[in-house]
Amino acid sequence: MGCALAFLSMALLVDYDAQTLTPPRALLWLVLTALVFTILLPQRVTAGPGWLAVRGLVRRQTVRTDALVTVRQYGDISAHLTLCDADGRRLELDPRILVANPLLWHELDTGVRRSRQRGTLREGADVLEQLGHQIDDATAQAVLKASGIS
Repeated sequence: MGCALAFLSMALLVDYDAQTLTPPRALLWLVLTALVFTILLPQRVTAGPGWLAVRGLVRRQTVRTDALVTVRQYGDISAHLTLCDADGRRLELDPRILVANPLLWHELDTGVRRSRQRGTLREGADVLEQLGHQIDDATAQAVLKASGIS
């Protein structure tokens, strides 16, 4: 929000200083600011027992983590996870969100364990295992850094 407002104020200030600010140009800057805000708006991820939800600007995606069928990871540099549950619902999220928030990872991991026990998870256990190792490594590094050991 701050970046978008800074963009708007700078654009209006430069236009005003050049004495070219008109109502249509001000409207154009407002539209461009809304576009910048939309691009920079992060996804909001929430989790609870047996579910994971991602809310963007326009839509909300929810899956049952205790009934996952497939988990896939696409891309290497800007990777994203796609989770599909037994009800046919799909969710996409950036795995860095899970790395940054171990509590979300814990909720997802608990649901994945239930999916494995029930036998619904057919594809993607290896992807989640690799992600789990990444999250464990990041958490260990954070603990070591906070304690002054590393």
